[in-house]
Amino acid sequence: MKKPTIWIDADACPKVIKEVIFKASARLQLEVVMVANSSMIIPKSPFIRLVTVESGADVADSYIVSEIKASDIVITADIPLAALVVEKQATALNVRGEIYTEENVREKLSMRNFMKELRDSGVETGGPEAFGAKDKERFTNAFNKILNRSS
Repeated sequence: MKKPTIWIDADACPKVIKEVIFKASARLQLEVVMVANSSMIIPKSPFIRLVTVESGADVADSYIVSEIKASDIVITADIPLAALVVEKQATALNVRGEIYTEENVREKLSMRNFMKELRDSGVETGGPEAFGAKDKERFTNAFNKILNRSS
């Protein structure tokens, strides 16, 4: 079975999540491609590279979707991107450890659009809770489960 490439929607990915991915990359010799609108410091590794795309809405997302294969894993908190990844039969995982599926990504997209409409009409909806140690643990567990399934 072909090893998956791990794609990171890197602009909004927490540093601790990138570190988990980098360790797995070194351990399993997996290719990691970070896609971002700005330059970032990445570890020196033959397996990790950074692709810097132009600034603009969804430029990084479009790049990732155009490049992924069904065996790949995409790390993103972006629900529209996750929906496109799922459509291409690849695995999408958010930074809090939730695997996107055909069923839940549609529901999440619907909720996201509803909340956006509320915000656009002036309703304060609040944001997500602060990212914490439990989130990192959930991500690490889900990520390892996906990697074990892929090998």
